[in-house]
Amino acid sequence: MDSCCENKAGELAQLRAKQSRVLYIVLAVNVVMFLVEFIAGWIANSTALLGDSLDMFGDASVYALTLFVMHRSVRARAGAALFKGGFMLLFGVLVVADALRKLILQEVPSADLMGVIGTLALIANGYCFALLYSHRSDDLNMRSTWLCSRNDLLANSSVIIAAGMVALTGSLWPDILVGLAIAALFLHSAGQIIREAWIEWRASAPEPQQCPQPLLGITEPTATPVQFEPAKSCCAGEAQTAKKDTCCEQPRAASTPVKGCCSPKQQD
Repeated sequence: MDSCCENKAGELAQLRAKQSRVLYIVLAVNVVMFLVEFIAGWIANSTALLGDSLDMFGDASVYALTLFVMHRSVRARAGAALFKGGFMLLFGVLVVADALRKLILQEVPSADLMGVIGTLALIANGYCFALLYSHRSDDLNMRSTWLCSRNDLLANSSVIIAAGMVALTGSLWPDILVGLAIAALFLHSAGQIIREAWIEWRASAPEPQQCPQPLLGITEPTATPVQFEPAKSCCAGEAQTAKKDTCCEQPRAASTPVKGCCSPKQQD
């Protein structure tokens, strides 16, 4: 039994080491591509490239967070997945806002620069996707990371298609439509990740400890009945018996005269 547990622990440690190595590689790729696409997006005035660059930044943050919770509990990993889902949701809203802004300003992007940078991003994300593919079923965080990489490939392909359409038509609509399509994809994936992470978060919640408040004068239940000595009072002659529920009564103030059994008995 001990040998089996040791083997499982060793296999888990090896898996975590492989995951960490892969995540560090894709983290570096996404940081570099974020800088490249962000600068190119501003130069080309392309909503699609800017959206893709923010996608790269979001993925880099996701990978860094996944590395942070790699050796932590299931609940911590579920919390990280919730954060990632929320980040993707926010990203989708920002892309929609940028697409609306470009539509109002009627700015046509540079098709040539869009095509070159989009192709470079597709190659980089294809490499990341291949690295993450074998880890897509390891746990929820690796699955969400793989989904991010898959979304990247679709977004990069859309940017390349949009660049070709802008070059053919001279219109800004292909760039706007691609931006909105990327936003819709990320909003859908964000909802999927948040839903799965919330289920795992609730399932891994710690069981509440039952700590009942001790009764008056009793700290722990005892196996044998408690014997009470007769009270030294005017009723000392009467037998004092412990009733079952008297321990739950509120204590009387010491300075208040007690009426009842301790009051002088009326003479017949």
